[in-house]
Amino acid sequence: MYVVPQVLCNTGGLTEIPIKSLPSTVEHLSLTKNHFPIIKSDAFAGLRGLKKLSLDGNNISIIKPFAFRGLPRLRELSIQHTPLTTIAQFSFAGLQNISTILLGHNRIQRVEGYAFAGTSNVRLLLLNNNPLHRVDSSAFSGLSNVERLIFPSGIRAVEPDSFSGLDTVSFLKLAFMDLSSLKPHTFRGLSHVHILSIQDSDLGIIRADAFEGMTQIGILSLKNNKIDAIQELKLKPINRIKMLQLHGNHLLETPLPGAIIIQGVEKLNVIDNHFPCDCHIHTLLESPLANDTTGTDFRSKNYCISPLEVNGKLMSDLDLDSIGRCHEQVTRGNLEASKGPTDSGCKKTSFSPSATFLIVSLLSILCQR
Repeated sequence: MYVVPQVLCNTGGLTEIPIKSLPSTVEHLSLTKNHFPIIKSDAFAGLRGLKKLSLDGNNISIIKPFAFRGLPRLRELSIQHTPLTTIAQFSFAGLQNISTILLGHNRIQRVEGYAFAGTSNVRLLLLNNNPLHRVDSSAFSGLSNVERLIFPSGIRAVEPDSFSGLDTVSFLKLAFMDLSSLKPHTFRGLSHVHILSIQDSDLGIIRADAFEGMTQIGILSLKNNKIDAIQELKLKPINRIKMLQLHGNHLLETPLPGAIIIQGVEKLNVIDNHFPCDCHIHTLLESPLANDTTGTDFRSKNYCISPLEVNGKLMSDLDLDSIGRCHEQVTRGNLEASKGPTDSGCKKTSFSPSATFLIVSLLSILCQR
């Protein structure tokens, strides 16, 4: 059978995909700058030899489920510069051998759950330059063997379980987000990621269990973020994280005692961050964050963000003895100390009223002498 290497139908004014007019052996099909608004299910059925498909510059607003089913040899798919606002469920499902999906420069605001179900072996999934403000739960479920997954800037909400079912990713990058919080179970179900990079973002509050349920992470990197507070950060052996990097972050509040638990992480590297250097600094220095395992001295590599008079100073330049502990810490310590003898088995001595009167009388006589 004669193979047709390329068919170009660009700027042709097409209002629908001319599937019946296309040779079944075409390998590269370009239908850019036409006028079809909908890609129907099985829109390219029969083009089993197709390796590259370009649909840039069309007025595509809807992609139906399984639109690209029946393309076992498709390697590259480009849909860019279109008015597409939603990647609906199963739109890109079942692309088992694709290496590149380019979805940049559209108007995508939402990725629905299971949009990429059954799609694997993707070297690059690009979503740059889209007004994607929200990532729904299970948006990338069923997507596996991805080399690079790059999100656009401006994401305002990442729902719980957004990455559930996303398996085997070399590089997952979330940057320039504007979040009120990193919600509980945001990364639950995410597994086998070489690098998970969360950077250059306003993360708001890191809620309890935000990283609970993710497994097999090579490097978890939080870099150059503003963090209002860490309600809880618990990384345990079950997460199987090889390295945790905290570089260049600005943390506005010191986590409470016990809020940070880092167990089973092979390497911890905490440098160039800015922390409060008020009375809570003692809590910070006693937390797992200060236990850098790379040989770096925590105080000599991190800075103060507050109070104002020490903003920008290295923590090692502070006289810690001159910074008293916070009142609640002192109170808590005193309470624990007062409970100590009771807890150790010592009994509290008490006197009857008559015995008390006798002791007071004896002391009075001694004082008169």
